[in-house]
Amino acid sequence: MFLGGIQKNSFIDFPGKVSAVLFLSGCNFRCPYCHNPELVKGRSDCPAFLNESWVLEFLKKRKGFLDGVVISGGEPTIHNGLFTLCDKLKESGFPIKIDTNGSRPQVIQKLIKEGLVDYIAMDIKTDPFKYFSFTNAGFNPNSILKSIQIIMESSINYEFRTTCIKPLVNENVIQNISRLIDGSMLYALQHFRNDKVLQPEFFRFNADAGLNIQEMAVLESIAKPWVQSCIVR
Repeated sequence: MFLGGIQKNSFIDFPGKVSAVLFLSGCNFRCPYCHNPELVKGRSDCPAFLNESWVLEFLKKRKGFLDGVVISGGEPTIHNGLFTLCDKLKESGFPIKIDTNGSRPQVIQKLIKEGLVDYIAMDIKTDPFKYFSFTNAGFNPNSILKSIQIIMESSINYEFRTTCIKPLVNENVIQNISRLIDGSMLYALQHFRNDKVLQPEFFRFNADAGLNIQEMAVLESIAKPWVQSCIVR
């Protein structure tokens, strides 16, 4: 497992907690709008000293100020060492939030079953049956559907979130996603940031890929009846 970076404190990444954010390097998706391209490609400019031992010692010293740890990426669930890392963080007394693309439902299920995660934030990029057009050729949409089911049937806190970018997200897509997550705790619609993206060429003929405030409000109105809470970020 390769640590790609650390944010030493955050007030927004773990709801209700001050957290450190650990970024794991490497991802099995290639979303064109990803704003962590170095992590997706499995490399970064992370300093050599940043390893698991350093992280655990850092967190130990920050106990009392930090009250949670977020494991993000890249994609955390592709790493075999994820369970060991979560176990050590739990032993240190930290609640854990995982950010995931939902592509490995068996890992999500094991994390929940073994009590290694307290909060899951799962990205739903677009209608799962349209993922093949921009993630990778061998992707099975059923993995996304299974992850949604596992998360919603669990007893932990969670959220689903969609970055709203044209042409991957429109009113029909939000309608379809909302039906899939009917009754879910929280659905976050996120504004697209067109800076430092993985595939700049994707935006050469799609410069106006983001949605404006009015367009986001329309998507929010579509999703709201289906979920317990819907917000725009």
